[in-house]
Amino acid sequence: QVQLVESGGGLVLAGVSLRLSCAASRRTISNYVASWFRQAPGKEREFVAAISWTGGSTSAAASVLGRFTIYRDNGKNTVYLQMNSLKPEDTAVYYCAARETGRLLSSKPDEYDYWGQGTQVTVSS
Repeated sequence: QVQLVESGGGLVLAGVSLRLSCAASRRTISNYVASWFRQAPGKEREFVAAISWTGGSTSAAASVLGRFTIYRDNGKNTVYLQMNSLKPEDTAVYYCAARETGRLLSSKPDEYDYWGQGTQVTVSS
C-alpha cells in the first residue's frame, strides 16, 4: 500500500503563492499517474491537476490553468503543486492522489487508488 502525506497548506492573503507537497512512502509512485484534487465546504471534490509518471505530460482544470503548476521529483517520491496568484475561491482542502493502473491523466476521483489525508488552504481577500 502507498501512503501519501500532503503538506504546505495554510492561511494566506489573496495574490500570494503556496507550494503543496505530497510525499509518498511504503512504495514508490514513480510509475504512477498523480493528481491534486480539492474540496470546498459543501461542494464535491474537484480535479485540479494531474501529471504523468514521467512528468512529461500534465493537465489542469480551467479554473487554475496559468496559475497552478503540478510537477514531480521521482527521486524524492514527491509530487508538488505550485499555486500562484491565489484567490479566495481557491479555498479548500487539497488532496493528493495516485493512480496505480492506467496512464491517462484522469480527472475522475474514482479512478485513483491512493489518497492523502488532505491539507487546508485558506485564501483571505
